[in-house]
Amino acid sequence: MATVILVRHGRSTANTAGVLAGRLPDVLLDATGEVQAKAVGERLSAVRLAAVYSSPLERCRQTAAAVLATRSEGPALQVEERLTECGYGAWQGRPIKELAGEPLWSTVQSHPSAVTFPEGEAMQAMASRAVAAIRELDAAVEEAHGPSAVWVAVSHGDVIKAILADAMGTHLDNFQRIVVDPASVSLVRFTQARPFVMASNTHGGDLAWLNVQPPAAATDAVPGGGAGPGSPSAHP
Repeated sequence: MATVILVRHGRSTANTAGVLAGRLPDVLLDATGEVQAKAVGERLSAVRLAAVYSSPLERCRQTAAAVLATRSEGPALQVEERLTECGYGAWQGRPIKELAGEPLWSTVQSHPSAVTFPEGEAMQAMASRAVAAIRELDAAVEEAHGPSAVWVAVSHGDVIKAILADAMGTHLDNFQRIVVDPASVSLVRFTQARPFVMASNTHGGDLAWLNVQPPAAATDAVPGGGAGPGSPSAHP
């Protein structure tokens, strides 16, 4: 029952410019993004982390470094290629306002599972490799550090939305209903029965409660919502 903290990178220079960055090199955090990343690091500083993984792109590695900067000791940053941004192909580097006029735009909004970007990646392929990566890494972290392990994955908006959609058991075509802001934190706990989405798109609040894990056998959902983390009656 390891728990993954999904962190989107802080606001980037491409976000500010209204450009679809994709996998372009040298897209860094802007000044606001640097402040956001530092705040995420401070927010997670009370949480014992077993591992920190990041997309290979600079804006994610900057954000992951800020998470680790608050710790005198801790896990080393590990890069996971499967957490990289969607391959937007010929759309990459173009203004969002311009892309909104493309015929494919409406399909991206309403039927993303059918989208393959020109000269790029299918959104379904992006979702499949990201979900596979998270589930495999989660299992490896739990095997190495036990069922109470908590770890971080720093990635991109569409990637995290796809992971959350899978955890919620919803089709990729519904993933545009999920919001994942820059520097937001979402939480998923995987169990043998099902994933539990503990939080989505949060920007504040104490996360030290993640250090208090439910019993390993607690895989049932509690009618009424239960008593919360650390409560004797939280799980059956």
